[in-house]
Amino acid sequence: MRTASTTSTTSAPVADGTPSSASAAAKRAIRRRKVLVWAGRLGLAAFVIGGWQLFTTWKIVDPFFFGQPSGIAKRLVDYFQHGTEFGSYYSNIWTTIEEALIGFAIGTVAGVLLGVALGQSRYLADLLGPYIKIVNAIPRIVLGSIFIVAFGIGTTPKILLAAVLVFFVVFFNAFQGAREVDRNILSNAKVLGASRLQIIRHVIVPSALTWIVASLHSALGFSIVGALVGEVLGARSGLGLVITTAQNNFDPNGVFATMLTIAVLVLGAEWLMAKLEQRLLSWRPPSPSESSNII
Repeated sequence: MRTASTTSTTSAPVADGTPSSASAAAKRAIRRRKVLVWAGRLGLAAFVIGGWQLFTTWKIVDPFFFGQPSGIAKRLVDYFQHGTEFGSYYSNIWTTIEEALIGFAIGTVAGVLLGVALGQSRYLADLLGPYIKIVNAIPRIVLGSIFIVAFGIGTTPKILLAAVLVFFVVFFNAFQGAREVDRNILSNAKVLGASRLQIIRHVIVPSALTWIVASLHSALGFSIVGALVGEVLGARSGLGLVITTAQNNFDPNGVFATMLTIAVLVLGAEWLMAKLEQRLLSWRPPSPSESSNII
């Protein structure tokens, strides 16, 4: 009897559900923080947009140069309903997305392959390093002009410009990631008889993947920037051309409306990139900052 009572007394705290109550409290704290963050974001947006509207209505800020939120909303509705002089607004959006995605894919593949190759070969790094630095030092707008002169005002120059911007972001991260691979792991893989290709596939690339994926967030934004800059320099369609036309017509509402469209596209792409990062790095244990956000 005494043994039974001791056992029941010892197990009482577990029966009270202390661990589960602590987990529930942590979940409530995380949800409360998310609510506060979103409330702050919405409040800041309302403050900026409301102040902008009031200042332009009271003529403290000239709406001719800075537009108005109400005018931007009307311009967006007009763009989506009636299109632009270069076709429907949807087709212009798709043109920019297509150029950015193709450039992103080309730049990412080239950056990863060349970055890993140079990161593992000191001879290639010494041979090609100066040339890569020279090309990286050329202003991107100059490259855009060269591409347009060489390939015309079609989609090719925009794709190339986007690919160049993406390439350097991904290349330097892939190069550094390949250089940071643990030498002990490489030595152990060689001792176990792994081939050069197996070492690259199973050791170097996974080790550098964190660096590469981290660079993709910036690279995705640069791909859109490259496509837009190319369209501003010369194009038949695209959001960059819409912005240039609105600017030439002294239409700030059209400029800001298209900028808002671009911002929404970038945020959506960033959300997709975050999901892709979770899939690619699912094998990695979460860092302290990440584990605190797990629900």
